[in-house]
Amino acid sequence: MAESKKADDEKESGSQSAVQEYWEEHASRIIGSMAITVFLVGTVVYRFAEDWSWVDSFYFSAVALTTVGFGDLHPTTDVTKIFTIFYIFSGVALITAVLNQLLKRMAGRAAERAANK
Repeated sequence: MAESKKADDEKESGSQSAVQEYWEEHASRIIGSMAITVFLVGTVVYRFAEDWSWVDSFYFSAVALTTVGFGDLHPTTDVTKIFTIFYIFSGVALITAVLNQLLKRMAGRAAERAANK
């Protein structure tokens, strides 16, 4: 009986690791795609809501998501100010997730290289 429980635990552990491997393999693409989508949505919203040029909208989106905040452009309407609050919170979270995935991959590759020496 203990042997069958051990086999069941190993089987469950194997399926969990398969799911984890699948997630690790695709997480960078999923999170990266989400970050690009948020970036593009911000650019489009600022283009039409603030009537800025595409370049200014793209620039402000980059400045807002990286939390640089130069201050040369800023939202002028209440709607875009509220949008910017949620845009920055969601964007910073996604940028952090992208960097986290990138650093995990770099650490994994470094560990593989160290193990292969």
